[in-house]
Amino acid sequence: MIEWIYFPLSVRPPAEIVKIVTVFEDVEESIGSGEHQLKSNAVLSCLAPGLERLGFLVETSKSGSDKVRVPVLFGPRGQVEKAFEADAFHPKLGIVVEVEAGRAVTNNQFLKDLFQACMMSEAR
Repeated sequence: MIEWIYFPLSVRPPAEIVKIVTVFEDVEESIGSGEHQLKSNAVLSCLAPGLERLGFLVETSKSGSDKVRVPVLFGPRGQVEKAFEADAFHPKLGIVVEVEAGRAVTNNQFLKDLFQACMMSEAR
């Protein structure tokens, strides 16, 4: 079972969020940590088709052109000076998805991911 919670608790989760959770639920048997020890890229590749159907841009490889870069800082003439990479990003909804394997907790990777998402100018 995928455990999730939406904040603020006083607001019903939007339908878009429920659809994203459904993408995870649809592939849970293939990605569940109780039965599998997949790397984050393998999990992301299982999630990619469902996320893309919802309008997400999804990283397809570690190659520069396949990464999803979300602007953070802008310079002269509005040019992007700094961008962070996301595993998936929905440009219209401003939703960032990060998929992490074991180091998310053990190395506090989730804190770095959260900070970066907070700095992304188009993330909501």
